[in-house]
Amino acid sequence: MFRTMRRFKQAVSEEECKKILTEEKRGTFSVIGDDGYPYSLPINFYYDEKENRIYFHGAKQGHKVDAINNCDKVCFTIWNTGFKKEGCWEWNVTSVIVFGRASLIEDRKITEDKSRKLALKYYPTKEEVEKEIALAIDRVQLFAIDIEHMTGKLVNEK
Repeated sequence: MFRTMRRFKQAVSEEECKKILTEEKRGTFSVIGDDGYPYSLPINFYYDEKENRIYFHGAKQGHKVDAINNCDKVCFTIWNTGFKKEGCWEWNVTSVIVFGRASLIEDRKITEDKSRKLALKYYPTKEEVEKEIALAIDRVQLFAIDIEHMTGKLVNEK
């Protein structure tokens, strides 16, 4: 169903992919948008390894919600900051591409729990997280991506 990586010698392990999903802060979420055009946007996210799911939040209405309701097949791309080998100019960056199915989470308890975990990844203190949740949780739409296929690749820019 999913293509194999053409540059398979550059493939990284599933463990490395999970590490990047856990540690990195932002990625690009892509859906099939209006009139079949791709629609991609940067998102903050939380990866739950046990559930094999990526969670993120957004508005309860809009392009993203409409696109997911029309077709739940999505793509999520993330990459790390990379490194340079001593004496070399080029960067070595590891990217991860996830294919999966997105859904809107309607359960308030799950929304609050996962939003809290997501916020703890970004906010400096638990107190700030709790304040934000108290102010905004009723306006939050939580989304989940159930991962169906994931590949990672070490890219050398030279």
